[in-house]
Amino acid sequence: MDECLEALRRQFQAEPYAMTFGIELVDLVPGRALVKMETKESMNNVFGMTHGAALYSLMDAAFELSVNSHGTVAVALSVNVHYLSAVAPGETLLAEGREVNRSARISSCEISVTGKDGRLIASCQALAYRKKDALPFL
Repeated sequence: MDECLEALRRQFQAEPYAMTFGIELVDLVPGRALVKMETKESMNNVFGMTHGAALYSLMDAAFELSVNSHGTVAVALSVNVHYLSAVAPGETLLAEGREVNRSARISSCEISVTGKDGRLIASCQALAYRKKDALPFL
């Protein structure tokens, strides 16, 4: 399992989309991932607030890592997001993805995004389809 987690960690650190948003991996264990992102002005919407798509990208990274941490390809089936609190300019956010149920074919994951003071910024419930294929970079 350590080999799988290290390969996933290396692959994520080189992911162009994550690099675009400055998303960094903080911790990764089977079924759980913690990622962080510092918000930037370039992520703002027309109201000068961090765009929901930037928050979604952070949540999706935690989801992606959590459900793929077992060595087989898992892809999103559905994602339900709740945006709960505004983000302060330049704030560093943490997103934790946790698998709450996993079967041979389906993984259920809860993702929470918190701000620097620990307040809940967003929450998410997501389902992934677990394919039989091994991660291609193992």
